Amino acid sequence: MSEIPLGVLDLVPISSGSTAADALRNSIDLARQAERLGYARHWFAEHHLNPGVAGTSPAVLLALTAAATSTIRLGSGAVQLGHRTALSTVEEFGLIDALHPGRLDLGLGRSGGRPAPAPPGDSPRHAPNGLLLPPRFSFEHLLGSPRIALQRRLLLQPGAEPQDYAEQIDDLLALLAGTYRSPEGVEAHVVPGEGAEIEVWILGSSGGPSAETAGARGVRFAANYHVSPATVLEAVDAYRAHFKPSAVLDSPYVSVSADVVVAEDDDRARELATGYGLWVRSIRTAEGAIPFPTPEEARAYEWSDEDRALVQDRVDTQFTGSPATVADRLEQLQEATGADELLVTTITHDHADRVRSYELLAEEWARRGHSGRP
Repeated sequence: MSEIPLGVLDLVPISSGSTAADALRNSIDLARQAERLGYARHWFAEHHLNPGVAGTSPAVLLALTAAATSTIRLGSGAVQLGHRTALSTVEEFGLIDALHPGRLDLGLGRSGGRPAPAPPGDSPRHAPNGLLLPPRFSFEHLLGSPRIALQRRLLLQPGAEPQDYAEQIDDLLALLAGTYRSPEGVEAHVVPGEGAEIEVWILGSSGGPSAETAGARGVRFAANYHVSPATVLEAVDAYRAHFKPSAVLDSPYVSVSADVVVAEDDDRARELATGYGLWVRSIRTAEGAIPFPTPEEARAYEWSDEDRALVQDRVDTQFTGSPATVADRLEQLQEATGADELLVTTITHDHADRVRSYELLAEEWARRGHSGRP
């Protein structure tokens, strides 16, 4: 296996008993540590109305973190285009790039799309190399959630509807390249932003519009095994099937994400990950992510069969254990998907444990000859 760079996906989690300010300081510190440890990228996710997640604005986080680091690539994982315009996105990233040129990754998410329903009787499968592909999780129940409806109402101007996703991507790429023309032939030039050396990525969880658009436009694609493990293979296959060479890429380029927790041994890692299931439950019930619980708080929760079914696919596909255990599973994920890079996201209650998890993984990954940046 050739060198496979590792990146960090950071949700800026708030732990129980701490504050959003604590979470922000911890994430900036984590980016510094990731840079020291040789991680290729540090990306920030975008989430709204979640009491346990402080990552509401990737662009603001990137500006703060760029000033605190010097070499690691920084990006969004992802800016949600369903409530934004191509122009506002290019302007924000252009401003950051003006002071920190050549370090930004603009990861784009669709948001607001209707998820594909889970087929009846879906059962666990395995890729040819043994990678677990759990039953497809249905997000249908989230569509009628009052909280999701409120989020949409608060994020969009009254009466506004998202632009067609592929058209929005085209506008964004044209604004970055300086080739934008309106249907009437009027030019638009974004300063700063036009001509910036910003890597554009599209993130997707299935073989739908995101994967297809990324391939058809010839940009990099990040598949979300940590969000929808059942559909990771169809996502990367759809991207590659639709890929057309562009001025940016001659051939497909894929990153794949995974949830991991690493400790000195398997038992310690499982203890640190105890709160993960309860945290996922809070997201999938549409209550909003809770502050990440301590192991003791998580063990006190009385689980129902319905609760367990709600999170089973995510718990089963979290890579938890010693450095060797987790590195083995990451290599398995890379082999099954043919990923050019891997993106790991780790949440523990204590910041020191999260940093240590990334440190142990980086050391093991380098020992296996995977160190290096793209």
